[in-house]
Amino acid sequence: MSQFGFSKRLCCWAGLTPGNNESAGKKKSVRITRAGVYLKPALVQIAHAAVKATDNSYYRLKYEQISKRRGKKRAIIAIARMILTSIFQMMTTGEVWNPADLFKVDMPETLKEKQLSKAVKQTTKFLEKQGLTVD
Repeated sequence: MSQFGFSKRLCCWAGLTPGNNESAGKKKSVRITRAGVYLKPALVQIAHAAVKATDNSYYRLKYEQISKRRGKKRAIIAIARMILTSIFQMMTTGEVWNPADLFKVDMPETLKEKQLSKAVKQTTKFLEKQGLTVD
């Protein structure tokens, strides 16, 4: 996995990233690339299986949220990309899969710290609004 550096490059190599061809305010194409002729269909099939899981799975919930806004086909591609990103993260760090940690993948340390400080500020503001004093 060291050839790719980070998961965005792997997703681009696998053909799971949409193109962004825009000039003078006109969007020309946002289709996914034709790369990854063997990997992309396998990941899409895995995404379909993950979405149809009978238990209350993480990917099923994400699929339902995305498909409401973007449509079913785009949602499946998004789920396939999430799966590939989590596979990349597991292979590079050796960690066990944990769906609660997916939002942290490929996030710079400064952004993580900024999000944590923002969450602390919001929580203290909420508690003060409720009448509790925070030290």
